[in-house]
Amino acid sequence: MILGVRANRKEFNSVKFSSGFNIVLAERTKESTKKDTRNGLGKTTLLNIIHFCLGAKTKKNEGLLVKELEGWTFHLDLLIRYKRITVSRSVDDAGSVVVDADANWLDQVLELNPDRKPKQAKLEFDDEIKQERLEIEKRLKIEEWRALLGWGLYDLPAQEKSKYSPTFRSLISYDIRRDQFNDPFKQYPQQSTWSIQVNNAYLLDLNWEHAQKWQFLRNKKKNVDTIKRVIRDGNDLLANILGTVGELENERDRLQRLVEKTDEDLRQFRVHPQYEQIESKANELTRQLHDLSNRIIQIKRLIDFHDASAENERPADDSKVIEIYEEAGTTLPHLVKKQLDEVKEFHIQITQNREAYLRSEVNRLQEELNNAKRAQKQLSNERAEQMKILETHGALEEYNELQRLNLERHTSLEAINKQIEQSKKIDRETSEIRIEREQLYLDARSDFEERSTIKQARKIFNDNSEALYEAPGDFIIDLDSNSGHKFRVDIKRSGSDGISKMKVLCYDLMRAELWSQREASPRLLIHDSTIFADVDERQIARALELGERKSRECGFQYIVCLNSDKIPRDELSKDLDIKDYVRLTLTDDKPEGSILGIRF
Repeated sequence: MILGVRANRKEFNSVKFSSGFNIVLAERTKESTKKDTRNGLGKTTLLNIIHFCLGAKTKKNEGLLVKELEGWTFHLDLLIRYKRITVSRSVDDAGSVVVDADANWLDQVLELNPDRKPKQAKLEFDDEIKQERLEIEKRLKIEEWRALLGWGLYDLPAQEKSKYSPTFRSLISYDIRRDQFNDPFKQYPQQSTWSIQVNNAYLLDLNWEHAQKWQFLRNKKKNVDTIKRVIRDGNDLLANILGTVGELENERDRLQRLVEKTDEDLRQFRVHPQYEQIESKANELTRQLHDLSNRIIQIKRLIDFHDASAENERPADDSKVIEIYEEAGTTLPHLVKKQLDEVKEFHIQITQNREAYLRSEVNRLQEELNNAKRAQKQLSNERAEQMKILETHGALEEYNELQRLNLERHTSLEAINKQIEQSKKIDRETSEIRIEREQLYLDARSDFEERSTIKQARKIFNDNSEALYEAPGDFIIDLDSNSGHKFRVDIKRSGSDGISKMKVLCYDLMRAELWSQREASPRLLIHDSTIFADVDERQIARALELGERKSRECGFQYIVCLNSDKIPRDELSKDLDIKDYVRLTLTDDKPEGSILGIRF
């Protein structure tokens, strides 16, 4: 419970709270103008101060840590396990707090030894609490202060057991709500699933570690999915051969055979130191053989041509000339005949000389042909020797290329073996996650059915909703093997303005009632005026009456911030006089009427 809020500046409007129902009222005065507004009076600032003193995180130039509040120190008087404590936190040194408390009790608490908890003496809440003199003033780091508050108000262990555990700050934000009134199970709009599940499970006396384990499984599943994505997107070597384990194993066997072949090729490979010279010589011999083959063909064709020419060389027949003349009726004279005989003799001589030349040329070509064939055989034999060397040896470049190919195949084989291993691991982990989820679901279901507080919570929520709407409300907790706890509330009242905010109120009052029965309990619920936005007057009246009755009967403190024009005076019961519960009135006529007593 909160006993009071103070500051080290006289202009600050201090406030004292009592057990049960408390109202912080923002009221427009007769002297205020239309330009004045109650939105800047400090209802939300008051809640920020309370959170500030309870170890809220701070950022420079935000919230209370602004230049205009330099030198300010805020004090919060509260009860922790029936012990009165005063905590002070300065704007100038927000990294620590000063705690005033009973020396022995505080020392024992700060030891946070589970086997040596401080003895508690239950005190009745009263403005004039009789207790031992405060004997100690101790400066604590914010983390130490939060740990003390976690133990004192929620029975949290001194140290968080592990990640995704409930913390004091996450729990107290449900009991001191500032701006989240649309979803009962959230303390801020973007709250993560694990935080919703873990914190609400703890506040509802469920096994919150089950909710924590569901988050661990979600993380595990996310990691598996990430590995799958990395394998799919990040391995160029396997870009075209991804598939099932069976498909990968088939591709692995194919690669294994190729690797064995290139391994054997490398073992058989012999590099000749003069391979390039030999290869060049073999190429030259091949060129020479090609030229010789062309020359041999040419020689053979010449020989055939000369043989044919020699056969066709015959002297001309002069009798044909005489016959031509006789047919013409002309008789050749003796002198002409003599000259023809001389010509014939001359022609015979020429023919014989040409034939002798052709025979000589044929003989020469035949000799050249024989020489060419011998040269061809010699070159062929020489080339064969060179080719034999090339066939049994290789060039260094070829060897390097073979090595590169072999390395590439070995790399691909290694990659695919790794992927097969990863795929099998993923399959195993996926199966394990599925099994763990099912087992966790069974454990959570068994534990859930044994929790007596759930039935009580359902009844309280139902009663609260009927008090507001004369209609039953449902508080529902489902368990899903994949996602864990699912919380929801429903009030069977359609068409009512602000019903989502009243769901929050019913849920919070239900939690406050349940926790009021514990020794370690905040016994505190605070709502900002936003919770009544868009809510009709009848429901506001019933909500205020319900809050007053529940806090009085169950022994917890309910502080609500209200704007004066939202008080449904005509709808309120005659037994509830708002004036009796107003602990602080903020006005808008002067700066002094605001919570800080100043405007900036």
